[in-house]
Amino acid sequence: MEPLKEARNRVEGSSSSDNSNGRTSGGGRRSPTNCLIKPPVKKNTIPIDLKLRAVERAQFAHQVAEKRRLIKQYKMERERQQKLEEEEEIKRLRKELIPKAQLMPYFDRPFVPRRSEKQPTVPREPKFCIPRHKTIKCCRCHVMT
Repeated sequence: MEPLKEARNRVEGSSSSDNSNGRTSGGGRRSPTNCLIKPPVKKNTIPIDLKLRAVERAQFAHQVAEKRRLIKQYKMERERQQKLEEEEEIKRLRKELIPKAQLMPYFDRPFVPRRSEKQPTVPREPKFCIPRHKTIKCCRCHVMT
């Protein structure tokens, strides 16, 4: 215990040698005794009642479970309502829809294609040479791609 008292005395003595701005005289470094001494730990004065904590936790868990059940029930109800609305919409569209028959083609006069008014395309000779700007120059020789 005595070394601790001596260290405290050194710390108290060194605090009187501090500058007015709160820095130590050692160029901003703290002495090793300042780092060793820690303030006394404050004891927890609140008594821990484990039974009360368990009861509160059980109530909280019950509230969370109830909330999740309500959310799930609300979601299922909303999905059911949406499904009913879609079915009613389909029924309404089917009632409004008027079926139209496809016209039958005329078989008494056959289809005869007419000659086109456009000029026919003129064929061109293919170009087998590659333009100079598309060649790759490598090692002072021309390599074609």
